[in-house]
Amino acid sequence: MKKIAFIPARYAATRFPGKLMQKIADQTIISMVYQNALGMNLFDDVVVVTDSDIISDEIKNIGGKVIKSQKQHQSGSDRIAEACEKTDVDLIVNIQGDEPFIKKQPLEDLIRCFNDPNVSVASLMQKFPENESYENSNIVKVVCNKLNDALYFSRSAIPYKRNKEISEVLYRHIGVYAYRKDALINFTKWPVGVLEKTEMLEQLRYLENGVLIRMVETNEASVGVDTPEDLKKAIAFYNKS
Repeated sequence: MKKIAFIPARYAATRFPGKLMQKIADQTIISMVYQNALGMNLFDDVVVVTDSDIISDEIKNIGGKVIKSQKQHQSGSDRIAEACEKTDVDLIVNIQGDEPFIKKQPLEDLIRCFNDPNVSVASLMQKFPENESYENSNIVKVVCNKLNDALYFSRSAIPYKRNKEISEVLYRHIGVYAYRKDALINFTKWPVGVLEKTEMLEQLRYLENGVLIRMVETNEASVGVDTPEDLKKAIAFYNKS
């Protein structure tokens, strides 16, 4: 099974434009993500997919592989699909360009999901951090069935804890995905659904079209960078590690 890691890298991020060119220590976020993925030796190739000359030049300057998007895209998955449509690949791993601390073990576990022929899409989740507000809409929550297939993703607090005596584990979604190639290509052919438009979460397009997403729990600490406040947390996390 040929495995390629694609890193979607949009320069003009809505909440934090130019965030991937911000620095943690002496590295830009996007170069840190690329080099981490390359160093795992899990993939047949690692490629950054971007709409930006600035990001493209950054990756080329460190000797990396990059593909320039030819179209405007609503999501990172759409961007990757354009790049991989004519690529010889079986399994695509989408490593978000704003996840600089992603580790090897969770990605190995994610890839292992595809030993089950019924799995076409998989993603990561983590116990909700105690130091974060459960009401924070920048942190995506996920609830699953007993097989760890996602039932729903939301920016809202789900499940809502009406019964205060229940002490269930709450999960945050980590935006790292793996898909079989045909699942990703199908994704791009479906119209954006009501739930995806409402929550602004691309993974809901799969659920709205009846495709299950197998969730893999990871205990590895990770700090995604969606806002300037997240960048401060990421720098602090790096300095402690």
